[in-house]
Amino acid sequence: MKKLIAITLAFFAVSLSAKAGNEKPITVKQLPAASQEFLSKNFASHKVAIAKEDKGLFSTTYEVVFTNLDEVEFDSNGQWKEIECKNSHVPESVIPDAINKYIKGHYPNVKVTSIERESHKYEVKLKNKVELTFDSQFNIIDVD
Repeated sequence: MKKLIAITLAFFAVSLSAKAGNEKPITVKQLPAASQEFLSKNFASHKVAIAKEDKGLFSTTYEVVFTNLDEVEFDSNGQWKEIECKNSHVPESVIPDAINKYIKGHYPNVKVTSIERESHKYEVKLKNKVELTFDSQFNIIDVD
């Protein structure tokens, strides 16, 4: 009986994981309106290589990869979650003012190459490899 329960649970777990992560290519016009507006405002000069929709078990995310390999990830509402710029830098217009002010005051002339927004914090990576973590009130809480 225990084996049957274990096999049933394993089968259930495998079937759930198979349903999660249904990633498929989409057009930019299929992104949420907020994502489209964000891209046209902040990445107008970038050419999109691919846009993808990832339907997970509980939510959908979107990812846009540009031809220069920069990437933007959006949540199901079309709000950016993460921006990674491998060959350029994150536009200052995207970075919250308080974080911009901190960076300019402590790391003048160093560009942001990545920013990730989570529910209670922001993680920022600079071109000089310094990693900064800010809380939701934009107070610095960690420097690596």
